[in-house]
Amino acid sequence: MDELLYKIAITRIPLVGAVTAKNLISYCGGVEGVFAAPKRELLKVPGVGPRIADSVLQRDYLREAEIEWQFIEKNGVQPIFYLDTAYPERLRHYPDSPVMLYYKGNAELNATRTVAIVGTRQPTPQGIAFCEELVEHLKPYNTLIISGLAYGIDIAAHRACVAQRVPTLGVLGHGLRTIYPPSHRSIAEKMTACGGLLTEYVSDTKPDKEHFPMRNRIIAGLCDVLVVVETAIRGGSMITAHIANEYNKDVFAVPGRINDPYAQGCNRLIKTHKALLLESAADVAYIMRWEEMDSQRNIQQQLFVELTEAEKIIVNLLRQMPEAGIDKLIIETRMSGSEMAAHLLNLEFKGVIRPLPGKRYALL
Repeated sequence: MDELLYKIAITRIPLVGAVTAKNLISYCGGVEGVFAAPKRELLKVPGVGPRIADSVLQRDYLREAEIEWQFIEKNGVQPIFYLDTAYPERLRHYPDSPVMLYYKGNAELNATRTVAIVGTRQPTPQGIAFCEELVEHLKPYNTLIISGLAYGIDIAAHRACVAQRVPTLGVLGHGLRTIYPPSHRSIAEKMTACGGLLTEYVSDTKPDKEHFPMRNRIIAGLCDVLVVVETAIRGGSMITAHIANEYNKDVFAVPGRINDPYAQGCNRLIKTHKALLLESAADVAYIMRWEEMDSQRNIQQQLFVELTEAEKIIVNLLRQMPEAGIDKLIIETRMSGSEMAAHLLNLEFKGVIRPLPGKRYALL
């Protein structure tokens, strides 16, 4: 517990952001060393001047950290330090990534595929419908959907995920002691059962407006793909898209009518080559090569499945064609109908082939 108190305490020091905190920890030989170092040693740390050094030395940050620890224990919150193995790998290498994260939920933060969905707080019915359809069509790719629990597109994406049982992560601009906006509390509670809530802020942090642009860098850092649905020229979604571009993420935007104010941001991103045009989840899967990757993974899995000699013959035949009817397979292998049916059933159970309409089969 003592080490955790120091980890929490360093995030409570005024004027010390993520970059400076990491410098302090590195130069002082660990987080505990920061609070034991004299002023003359603190001043040797890059980015640390007299004001920050005095700030480190003057307040009882460990007492504040103990209060936070009590909240963590009582509410089942997982504290994650930036050097912990549980820290999201997608965030770890950014200099401005949070020193501490506070997480409540059961989603895998290092999910294989992550898609962030952001947009205006005043979406059209078409924008909401697009979110719902996008989530539905992303579900087969086993993606973690990330957003910011805000009004509009954010909450539409989260609601669609909860309804369709797709893991979803809400990144907050405040502490976990509250939910903002309050009207989203019920959906947030459901998300912890099918996803989670994540923040860099201690539990009593209020939802002040300056926190939300900071929150956006976490959304951008955690995702492989950022999708912007309906946004004006300026706003949080455009900030997130800008950060995602800086982080070399794949950004997609849903186009809209020229005169629609909430399409102007998306159209601008596409026009200036800051985002790819998005019409459906298939566009994401194509650009990210997800189907090709899944196909290669299935082939690799098939290599380790124990097959009988007859099953190997059938699999080799199916590798030469996209699909084949049972009659074609019987002719090519000279097996009886009953033998072929039994072998095909076994191959289905082993996860090697899939049935198609009309008694046709294809490799998975």
